Amino acid sequence: MALSESQIPPDAQHYLVCGTEDCGKNCQFYCNDCHLPMCEQCRDEHQKNKKAKNHEVVPYKLRKRQLPVEKCQIHPTRQIEFLCEECQIPICSKCTATKEHRGHVFTDLEIVFAEKCSFCQEEIAKIRNYFEPTSQDLKNEIAGDATEIKKIMEGIRTAMKAEAKSVKRMVDAVTSDNIEQVDKIEQSLLQTLNDQNQTIDDHLNYLSDLVKTFYGYLSPSDINNLTFALKSEKILIKPIPETSKPVPPIFTVGQHSKEDVAKLLGRITVPNTKPENRKIKPMETASTQLKPTGKQRKQDREKSDVKQTLSLSSSVTKVREYTVKGVDYVYHISLGKSGRLWVSDGDGNLVQTDLQGNQLQKIRTSAGFGCHTVTQDGDLIYADRYNKVINRITPNNTITEFIKTGDWKPLSIHSSHINGDILVGMVKDGEPSKVIRYNKTGTEIQNIQRDNGGQGLYSYPHYITENINGDICVSDIHTVVVVDKSGQHRFSYTGQGSEFNPYGICTDVLGHILVCEAISDTVHLLDQDGQFLSLLLTSQQLAEDPYSVCVDDENNLWVGQELTNTVRVYKYLK
Repeated sequence: MALSESQIPPDAQHYLVCGTEDCGKNCQFYCNDCHLPMCEQCRDEHQKNKKAKNHEVVPYKLRKRQLPVEKCQIHPTRQIEFLCEECQIPICSKCTATKEHRGHVFTDLEIVFAEKCSFCQEEIAKIRNYFEPTSQDLKNEIAGDATEIKKIMEGIRTAMKAEAKSVKRMVDAVTSDNIEQVDKIEQSLLQTLNDQNQTIDDHLNYLSDLVKTFYGYLSPSDINNLTFALKSEKILIKPIPETSKPVPPIFTVGQHSKEDVAKLLGRITVPNTKPENRKIKPMETASTQLKPTGKQRKQDREKSDVKQTLSLSSSVTKVREYTVKGVDYVYHISLGKSGRLWVSDGDGNLVQTDLQGNQLQKIRTSAGFGCHTVTQDGDLIYADRYNKVINRITPNNTITEFIKTGDWKPLSIHSSHINGDILVGMVKDGEPSKVIRYNKTGTEIQNIQRDNGGQGLYSYPHYITENINGDICVSDIHTVVVVDKSGQHRFSYTGQGSEFNPYGICTDVLGHILVCEAISDTVHLLDQDGQFLSLLLTSQQLAEDPYSVCVDDENNLWVGQELTNTVRVYKYLK
């Protein structure tokens, strides 16, 4: 299905344009001498030009960066072009003939600039792959420590309050006992005073009666007066009864200092222990991608040599076609060693065949999309999303459980051609989907789930692959999501029309991203920065819906269809 101009959204990625005047075609090449992007036709015309005979024309991704234009301070009409190795200063061509630089060695400044650019790229890779993720890990660890500290301190505060309540209950009990004792002493003392008061009252009554008696003796009419007068003895007055002053109790105030209370309630102390430094993983073990092996460096050189000779062809040619028995359609393809391929469908059939279509092995597993991959060792590993495990099939056909994914369902899987790491796209109800990186032994070493703004990166990562620069490319719902090796979001590609439904995805030796689009029955070709280059295959060339893609060691494109069990092979590079 071709896309009309009206169907292409205004914000869609634009393809690279040829820099030749009035050309406007898709750029695929770059002249390092002219610093000019070119299409294939303009490149051919350029190389026919005698003046450009010795110019270096390379694929666009291998271009040299253009040296910034800067005038010589001594010769303002000239641009600086060289670096004087003796003086370590940039100079122009005219400066090379002056006596100040006579006999000195000069280096083309473009070479120096290219080296510096390469150094910057390496340093950026170090920062992205090691320093930033390691620092972020430390931030996460610090945040975890802060949460733990808050939890510990809240526990201490709760214990302190409980201890204070316990002491307060004991203080209230002792105070209550003391007050009860005071009440009893008070009652006893008051009773004694009441008894003394009654004794004095009795004595006062006695005295009052005695006074009356004496007044009677003084009366002349009372016969008793004569009798009293004739008596020889006297009436003695009883002495006043003795009473005693009460002795009140004395309250001795407790002699307690703040330190005594602190001892009673307990105290908080900070251990005299030197804080342990957090462990920072060494750079050489932070990621296996940072330190390539000798074998990997050799492979990189070989790939680089291949890159120098490869470019996009002006046309795509079908070179082979296979019918895969044992599956109804081709949801995913994994190419193994010795010319063998693994193919799966949506019904849980996973079949290995040779290039003649002979079935070598068939197993049953959960239905899936990009659910299997071949490792560097030649083993097949596949995701069983229903049992939430990843299994391994060795060359001797032994099936073993390799990785358990817990509560997460594994959808897609890819074994890195760079270092053997295993990338798995996973989903879980109620959680943003994620991509997990495992090392060769199945140990989790990276979790990619959210962007820098905290938003989830993925909805349903059903196909996954890795580019030559380490970018992780995921085919998701209506978008292709690409992050770098450290998990930082680089870009998202949403197609060239109003609807975009991506499925199978792969990359090639030039860093191109190839993705199947189910609505328009096409294969989109992007560069590694997400720029749309072309519709590599259309519905007229494919005849059936493309669902799966992969590129073999000979740079051929393998395409599987949704509605048939046919695999077609195309040549698109030259």
